[in-house]
Amino acid sequence: MVGRGPDGNQPPAPQESGFLDTVVALPPGPGQTREITRIRALFDLPGRYVWHCHIVKHEDNEMMRPYIVGPTGGAEHP
Repeated sequence: MVGRGPDGNQPPAPQESGFLDTVVALPPGPGQTREITRIRALFDLPGRYVWHCHIVKHEDNEMMRPYIVGPTGGAEHP
């Protein structure tokens, strides 16, 4: 994880730093603003990937879109 907060630039908590395979992105509570969670990912193989989420509503509303990682490491939306 690279950052959190309203602009995504606040440093992550100590338990959220380093190499992770999951991050928590909570919805805003009453009176809170939305939070941006910024991550950086390293892919060892080019291919088609999809974000994974355990909230079915996200899948129903196309919030789990696939993306393509090319052989040079760049990502683009299909």
